[in-house]
Amino acid sequence: MKPISYLAAPLWAVLLASGAKSFRANPLLGSAWLNRHGLHMARVRLAGHMAKKRRARLAAFVDADDIADYARDGFVLRHNFLPPALFDEIRRDLESHPLRSWERREGATVTRRASLDRPDVDGRPALTAFLDDKRLFDLMRYVAGCGGEPLTHVQTVIAEPDPSRPDPQNTLHMDTFHSTAKAWLYLQDVGPEDGPLLYVPGSHLITPGRLEWEHDLSMRAARDPDPEIAAGSFRIDRDTVARLGYREPLAMTVPANTLVVADTHGFHARCASARPTCRSEIYASLRRNPFLPVTGMHLHTMPGIRGKLSTRQAQIDGLLERFGIRGPWKDVPAKRLVDPPSI
Repeated sequence: MKPISYLAAPLWAVLLASGAKSFRANPLLGSAWLNRHGLHMARVRLAGHMAKKRRARLAAFVDADDIADYARDGFVLRHNFLPPALFDEIRRDLESHPLRSWERREGATVTRRASLDRPDVDGRPALTAFLDDKRLFDLMRYVAGCGGEPLTHVQTVIAEPDPSRPDPQNTLHMDTFHSTAKAWLYLQDVGPEDGPLLYVPGSHLITPGRLEWEHDLSMRAARDPDPEIAAGSFRIDRDTVARLGYREPLAMTVPANTLVVADTHGFHARCASARPTCRSEIYASLRRNPFLPVTGMHLHTMPGIRGKLSTRQAQIDGLLERFGIRGPWKDVPAKRLVDPPSI
């Protein structure tokens, strides 16, 4: 751990009751002895139980077909999500007018996120209409098993095929130990060579085999040479997926205006491509403390913060950087959908 990490020592025990996931940053979470005796398993089981109870309260806001799809697959896929005229207007807007943006590099892949904060889309009616549509956000809350305000961006993924600079997102993984939701509303057709989302259907379900696999990995995660595993984002290969009894991974090759909302406790990845690729989507994520007994009381819904989540995140990143903690996202000039990366 970095020396500054020890400043959090008084919080290590408190963080057991939060969404904290790094085995390396928190010696209690990473303790082989505690995990051998069930610490990680207890967190997984309790988080799953709490999500199930919250999800039952959120079910009234989503369609029965979506509930059935999520229960079976761990994701919901909807074609033609937006009215065609609105979708086309959003595309024209994003291709012509820039938004405040950040970029990060992972291997040979650059990911750009552009702000959809309310002040940034003021005077842009198509984007405002999208943000006023509750269907996506209600569905995300159900899949995540929690209430709250999703963080929403325009995301562009620009990838170069380069085996010497691997992208960690190309490996099947789970984001964390509990249900979270991510959504992609694709702004163009996504083919097999466009870096589609890969998802293992049904892998959001906590089977006995999955629990045993996580238990074994939790005892050595803090010392794992893969920094993603040490940070709590467990990686898995296809043979192990099959051994655990899950179905074959499914690549989301879909037409434009398709929405996918997935529980990223399930195994997923970004498909690698043999050629340069670029895909864009409206992207949203929702992750909260998995042990909360309520669906509300989200800080991001408070006046002065709601609708300004990208701004708040940028402010937090700037504050952390002053203390020597550099985040992966870099400020870049405002970008249109078609603009090249800056990093």
